Amino acid sequence: MNLLNVIENSVLPSINTLLNAIEKTVLLPKIIITDDMRIKFALNFNKCVNGYHFINDDPIKETPWEDINATILNASGCIVNSQSNGSHKSGGDLSCSFGDLSNKSTQYGNKSFKISSYRLTTVCSSKTPGNIEEIIKEIDNRKNFDFYSIIVRKGTKKQITYDWYLIPSDFPAFNPASYTWYPKLGIKGKNKDSTIGWETDVINGSSMSIKFNMSSQLWINVHITDEMKKFIVGTSVVNIGRRYNYIQIYEKECASV
Repeated sequence: MNLLNVIENSVLPSINTLLNAIEKTVLLPKIIITDDMRIKFALNFNKCVNGYHFINDDPIKETPWEDINATILNASGCIVNSQSNGSHKSGGDLSCSFGDLSNKSTQYGNKSFKISSYRLTTVCSSKTPGNIEEIIKEIDNRKNFDFYSIIVRKGTKKQITYDWYLIPSDFPAFNPASYTWYPKLGIKGKNKDSTIGWETDVINGSSMSIKFNMSSQLWINVHITDEMKKFIVGTSVVNIGRRYNYIQIYEKECASV
C-alpha cells in the first residue's frame, strides 16, 4: 500500500470524524449583527412604527409587519431580495443580505409571549398521533430561515409599546429537540384518555405544544430571560390616535409637487 492509500484510508477519515464532531458540539454564529446594524435597525424601526401609526390606530400585526420589516431592512442597508407578500406557506417570509427571516407578531403575556408556527397535519393528527422523532424532523425540515423576526407589543387605551426581536432560528427555546415531549391526553368526553396533541416540559420558562384540534399547529411559549432581551434590536412607544387620513396624505403630497 503506497503513502497516498494510507492517507486516504486512515488519516482522512479520522480528520473528517473530528470535524464532524466539532461541527455537532460547537455552535458558531452563522451571521453576526454588528453594532452599526443595530443602531440603524433601532432608528428605522422607531421611524416606521411611528409612521404607520400616523394613519393607523390598529396595532401592527402579521401582514403589515412584513412590509414594515422590509422597509426597515432596506433603509438600514440590508437589501431585501425576496418577500412572501402575506403568503401562509411554512418557512421564511423575507430574504435579505444578512439572512432569511420568519416574521411573527404577538403580544406580551406575563414576562412571556406566544407564537404559532407550522401546521403539522402531515405527521400528526387526532387520527394518527405520530411519533415525536418524525415530528421534530418535520419541524426542522421546514425551518429554512436564519432568524425569527418578531414584533411584540403591550398597550393601554392610549399607548402601545413595541419591541422587535431578531432571534437565531436555532436558539434553544425555539428548538424542538431542546425539550422532552409527551402525548397530551383528553380528560373528558369522547376524547378522554385519547391523544389530543403533544406538549413538552418547561425549560427556563419556555415550552412547546401541538394541538390537533387546531390543525396540529405548533405553538411556542417563550419566557423572556435576560439572554432573550439581548435579541431586542428596536423599541418604539407610540400614542394611539392617527394624525392623518388617506385624503389628507394625498392632498399633502399633491401640494408639495
